Amino acid sequence: MDHSPDMDLIPHIERFEKRFAEVEAALSDPRVLGNQTKMQEMSREYSRLKGLVESGRRYTRILKDIGENEQLVRDEPGESEIAEMAREELNSLREEFPSVELAIKMGIVPPDPTDSRNTIFEIRAGAGGSESALFVADLCRMYTRYAENTGWRMEIMDASPSDIGGYKEIIFSIQGEDVYKRLKYESGVHRVQRVPATESQGRIHTSTVTVAVLPEAEEVDIDIKPDELEISVCRASGPGGQGVNTTDSAVQILHKPTGMIVRCADERSQIKNKAKAMTVLRSRLLEQKIAEENARYAAQRKSQVGSGERNERIRTYNFPQNRLTDHRIELTLYNLPQVIEGELDCVIEPLMAHDMESRLSEMNL
Repeated sequence: MDHSPDMDLIPHIERFEKRFAEVEAALSDPRVLGNQTKMQEMSREYSRLKGLVESGRRYTRILKDIGENEQLVRDEPGESEIAEMAREELNSLREEFPSVELAIKMGIVPPDPTDSRNTIFEIRAGAGGSESALFVADLCRMYTRYAENTGWRMEIMDASPSDIGGYKEIIFSIQGEDVYKRLKYESGVHRVQRVPATESQGRIHTSTVTVAVLPEAEEVDIDIKPDELEISVCRASGPGGQGVNTTDSAVQILHKPTGMIVRCADERSQIKNKAKAMTVLRSRLLEQKIAEENARYAAQRKSQVGSGERNERIRTYNFPQNRLTDHRIELTLYNLPQVIEGELDCVIEPLMAHDMESRLSEMNL
């Protein structure tokens, strides 16, 4: 693998070091310590820069070590023990180099302010009836497994079960570090091709599921006035006899200016359901606001991975062929069982890399 850098990253690494020192100093400034919003903002930047500084130092060290080992291979007799050890270390260094280089390149691109947000997922059955509802459950499980493996926390906010299993719709939140940064590319139409359990002839059916990924909105992002809301409560429809459906705990909120309706019935407490429903409403309104802003720049951003539109078909899961295809970057993998079990990095990282390269290109870097 070629290890020569395709752009000079050293000036950027030096810039990360300088800014890291500035932020570190600011975090002990009483004016910052006394401002909670500023403190959170600086802490997030500190965390991001710390990783970039570590990657920068590792990148510089790898380049130095590669140069030294290449020199040893040239200077030593071909069969000598030193030359053999140098070749082994070169292989290891060249294998590590691309991921460290990618981490720095990603740091050059200005971070999306929503990248560090917790995330709300809304997964809905599309075409395909009961098979589509079953795939909603499969995708929910896939993201849950990925969240668990990454050390994130998942919490169901509302669910509408289907008659024969699966869900017509499920809404959940994922909380943790850089959740939206990694999962925002999941928005769109996911298509599944497989033989349903109910299919006696062995025919392959095609179904679709819609995924919306929303950065969780903070109160300062969206100003909602109380008179814009119509809040109603009703009995939650849970499985027969369970405590969830014995009180009027489900909450439905209508946002009058947009006609948006949000329902939350996962908690037994009406207060908790109202708080969760408000979180979903704010996040939907923030997504709408971001979509409107992005539309203004659509012409310049054609190269970006996907538009996040809910009607855009982004991926196909073909079970008979064990194949996953992401149509946005023409990525094809033959490890579908592992992906469905939550091993999503092999899909997410190429999408992140493609998006980052597009942004660097737009910045003429």
